[in-house]
Amino acid sequence: MTIETCITTDIEKAARFLQAGELVAFPTETVYGLGANAYDTDAVKKIFAAKGRPESNPLIVHIGAAQDVEKTAIHIPENARMFMDSFFPGPLTLILERAPLLSSVVSAGRATVGVRMPDNEIALAFIHTSGTVVAAPSANLSGKPSPTTWEAVREDLDGRISCILMAEWTTVGLESTVVDCTVDPPVILRPGSRTLSELQGVVPSTTFSSGRSPDSHDGPRSPGTTFRHYTPEATVIVVDVVQEAVRAAAPEKKIAFIGLDSPPDISDFALTHIASGLTDYAKSVFEFFRRCDRAGVEVIYCQSVADLELGLALMDRIRRAAAR
Repeated sequence: MTIETCITTDIEKAARFLQAGELVAFPTETVYGLGANAYDTDAVKKIFAAKGRPESNPLIVHIGAAQDVEKTAIHIPENARMFMDSFFPGPLTLILERAPLLSSVVSAGRATVGVRMPDNEIALAFIHTSGTVVAAPSANLSGKPSPTTWEAVREDLDGRISCILMAEWTTVGLESTVVDCTVDPPVILRPGSRTLSELQGVVPSTTFSSGRSPDSHDGPRSPGTTFRHYTPEATVIVVDVVQEAVRAAAPEKKIAFIGLDSPPDISDFALTHIASGLTDYAKSVFEFFRRCDRAGVEVIYCQSVADLELGLALMDRIRRAAAR
């Protein structure tokens, strides 16, 4: 069934859709989220249907104030409270023990839930006006590049959801860092723009996951770690150094390039984005993938960067996009 999708800048109007059990796409600092009332099981189920998302892939709950974490989680450890004091609002999701009143569909039946407070005035106003906490994955079709503009949301979800709350391009462009605080020491399950060094500055014992999470026999605790993600129609190829041999690797194909250094012969490429730095690269990569799909590009070359700090999160997304 096709739904008439309302596109608006009116926060109160968007909130009324959510209060009525409908889905609303809204901006955050990371990517656009697809929101439903996290206490409304039927509404949460609509997220999986609209995205074509596996129901075993948990969602993140977005809160409008730090104290609202008490509405979503119980037995909150001191390490988690230290992270909240330092990084909420911001691009950080904490895995905590799920509160019983929260829909179990949000966490795919697990005893844990991801919680974050977005650093975006429109998102916070929308959550506050809605009067509830909001379950929200990225507002795209499952597996596609995450949306960093409202137009990208419309491309994927027009006719599938009730409302898109319009705003500007997101400022970070990569999904939040996810930290499991149900274990000690805390473990990073998904890298993001909140880096290991920043987190260790608050909780020095924080570390990266060495592989499977403690409940991996039941599936992932964090979204974006196991299922096919971030993939454009074009084939994504990671290159360390931009060289003339790139054209020889894809003869007769329409190719594109994104990275920090300009290719030797930029005229070989149908589209290019030479980022001004790592922050710009991370912010731009998903929308560049979408631009390439609109232009019929067949191969996208992505220049690799060092697996350090923000570069680690960027390469995580690019490598997942390149996996077929």
